[in-house]
Amino acid sequence: MRLSRSFTATCAAGSILFLAACSSGSAGAEAPTDGLDEVTVQLDYQVRGNHAMFHVAQEKGYFEEEGIDVTAINKGSGSPDTLRLVGSGGADFGFADLPSLVTARTQDVKVKAIAAVNQVSPLGLCSLKENVELTSPKDLPGLTMGVHPAGSTYIFYQALLAANDVDKKAVTELTVTPPYENYLMQGQVDAVVCYVDAEVPLLEQHAGGEGKLSVMMGSDFGYDAYGSGLFTTDELIEKDPDLVQRFTNAYLKAFDWVAENPEETAALLAGTSAELADNKELFAKQLQADIDHTFTSDHTQEHGLGAMDAQMWESTIGILSDRGVIKTTPATSDVYTNEFVENSNAN
Repeated sequence: MRLSRSFTATCAAGSILFLAACSSGSAGAEAPTDGLDEVTVQLDYQVRGNHAMFHVAQEKGYFEEEGIDVTAINKGSGSPDTLRLVGSGGADFGFADLPSLVTARTQDVKVKAIAAVNQVSPLGLCSLKENVELTSPKDLPGLTMGVHPAGSTYIFYQALLAANDVDKKAVTELTVTPPYENYLMQGQVDAVVCYVDAEVPLLEQHAGGEGKLSVMMGSDFGYDAYGSGLFTTDELIEKDPDLVQRFTNAYLKAFDWVAENPEETAALLAGTSAELADNKELFAKQLQADIDHTFTSDHTQEHGLGAMDAQMWESTIGILSDRGVIKTTPATSDVYTNEFVENSNAN
């Protein structure tokens, strides 16, 4: 099956100083002929499968074809940090958890989603099946839950419990720091929040292989929200929409290639640095999880990979608002725009 657009048509303030914020070009201008627009990208965490689009676009020359030089693809320490960093000018484009983007927006961080990579949330809860089998959030009272209060996973965790009328006080919380594998493997916690397209393949390796984990997906229990995606600032969208468009064009071209070539993508991603050289198999499993579960939806079947649906954004915002995760409710137009994906698909 072709997963292509063509099938139907926060860091500490000091750290910001070390990341150059670069953008150039004028609104409506053609791709530069006398030089490339230099930009930087900020990831939400260590490199994983759904970060591949940036590296594919870089390695295959898609950014260069659009008149762009990506001077850095920086690893991150979590979505909240990444959103604040890009919002303050520490990078031009970023990749982060989109519910966290909604939360950041209510904190006056002027960022906006321009493409949704995970059409449904890849977040869930994981346990060692031999210790605890998770069948629903109602199983959580009495368990010890490993949580990371400063991260996007905690936003998900709070919303999931509230959506299923689980009293958070009935769950023992132990603050953990990424990576979470050791806490679960050593029995310090009964369960952790996990990404089916990130930690789950890694946790399975540590636990002894497939079938050793009990994985409960949030999307099966009322967490109808977007996962992660591409974003930039209101300021860049307003000042240089042509640059944002060209970046999106390259990114979506890479997205098509990634979705159609997961094995080759995993090899390419593993080859981008010596520290990632042994991760080819892990990247392949992460990407396959996204292809199987999150990259596509009914909406993308009609509008292409990365396209966003107003109703899904309303659901995402509503979950956070109804569960008290956010105190004010932003308009959907404040948190996303389909303009650049639509323009790219039209061409």
